Amino acid sequence: MKVQKNCMVTINYTLKDDSGNIVDTSVGKDPLCYMHGAGYLLPKLEERIEGLSEGESVHADLTPVEGYGEYDEQFAVDLPREQFEVEGDITVGMKFQAETPQGPAIVRVTKVSDSTVTVDGNHELAGKNLHFDVDVLEVRMATEQEIQMMESSCSCGGCGGGCGGDCGGNCGSSCGGCGSCS
Repeated sequence: MKVQKNCMVTINYTLKDDSGNIVDTSVGKDPLCYMHGAGYLLPKLEERIEGLSEGESVHADLTPVEGYGEYDEQFAVDLPREQFEVEGDITVGMKFQAETPQGPAIVRVTKVSDSTVTVDGNHELAGKNLHFDVDVLEVRMATEQEIQMMESSCSCGGCGGGCGGDCGGNCGSSCGGCGSCS
């Protein structure tokens, strides 16, 4: 069976940066299972996987625009430290949900001083070329129940958005993620 819309697809992937450093991988961990066409993957990556069959592989190079967008300096903001109500220390790498003109967004702390905290609303991979190696492990048609859950009750935007990338059935939403693929 070839990968197409409404297929449950299980893949192993490795994501590298321009220097060849591994940024993320599922190899040696749990493979990624997703519903093709539901918005879980980056659109250009999904396009490259479309039409593949079990056992096939693909290499996909994505530009920043095809990935997580160009880095936008306007999303990096210095805020007064007293604006943060956090138990313990504020450290680089911490993530917070913040209200923005576009709605709630996850921001990460990139710099901390005695008086200010710099938070960045850009995705950590914004402005970077992305190099994916993907192996298709399993392809099957989604059940009617899986399709309905993705379309109607998933609060994650098709399991591609609101769970911060953790919608494998562990995000607490009613979509069930892809736990049924295991």
